[in-house]
Amino acid sequence: MSYLQLLDDIRTNVAKNMVGKRKEIDLILIAMLCGGHVLVEDVPGLGKTTMVSSLAQSLGCTFRRIQFTPDVLPSDITGFTMYNIKSGEQEVHTGSIMSQIVLADEINRTSPKTQSALLEAMQEGQVSIDGKTYPLPRPFIVLATQNPVELVGTYPLPEAQMDRFLLCIHMGYPNEEEEVEILTRHQKSAAQSPLDPVATAGQVLLLQEALDHVHCSTAVKQYIVRLVEATREHPDVQLGVSPRGSIALMRASMAMAMMEGRGYVIPDDVQALAIPVLSHRLVMTSQAMLEKTGPLDVLQKVLSTVPVPRVSS
Repeated sequence: MSYLQLLDDIRTNVAKNMVGKRKEIDLILIAMLCGGHVLVEDVPGLGKTTMVSSLAQSLGCTFRRIQFTPDVLPSDITGFTMYNIKSGEQEVHTGSIMSQIVLADEINRTSPKTQSALLEAMQEGQVSIDGKTYPLPRPFIVLATQNPVELVGTYPLPEAQMDRFLLCIHMGYPNEEEEVEILTRHQKSAAQSPLDPVATAGQVLLLQEALDHVHCSTAVKQYIVRLVEATREHPDVQLGVSPRGSIALMRASMAMAMMEGRGYVIPDDVQALAIPVLSHRLVMTSQAMLEKTGPLDVLQKVLSTVPVPRVSS
């Protein structure tokens, strides 16, 4: 089976439980190819959890869901050691993070201390339990959902946590036709049926390895650097995109090229992914926030002013 066919099978399987949202599904597949993590943000009831769980079911990977609430502790996530009276030894109990696909549901409803428990896992692919490190299974992908921070009972994710997410996706409301289809599906009590996996963990790893063979020219890399430098120099931005963001944009662009059957990146790939990859990494100045100027405004300005290179395959 070709890589394109496998990706199309995963996309089609996820779409069985989703109405529309083709772009959002493709973005999650891009993150999967990069081995990156995804933050899905929007108001409740738009299908964030449905889309994430549908991807997990489509992949033959171990899956755990963590429902974040204010009483969740860091040890619930990473694990802990406990003294066994019978054996007289310390036993390690791994936490919910020890899985290949992790759904961190409503991640911003838990305390910052618990949120920080994910940092090492998302960046290093390992967890530390009482001074010892344990590798996480591969592939390892965190798919987190969060409600807008203005809602009651939410804690804003710190900048270091936000920077670990490869992509930030906003679901958006369905159009009239899509919402009618959603209502039609929910006329019966069993609106969604469990999905059969269409890919294995080994196939996901092969897809991730194939991504390394996609070519990204020097001209495209320079274009990415100029884009991120423009965010650092923008007067409305207090904290611009870091080199981690540059790497994320390059790798995500490589994944988009791969999904379209190309072995090389073009500037259109970079432009298409600049907002979902970079928007959540910008910290705006207080004056910009007062004037209702957000990351989307800055990135649209940057994309329209930074010269686009002409590249060939």
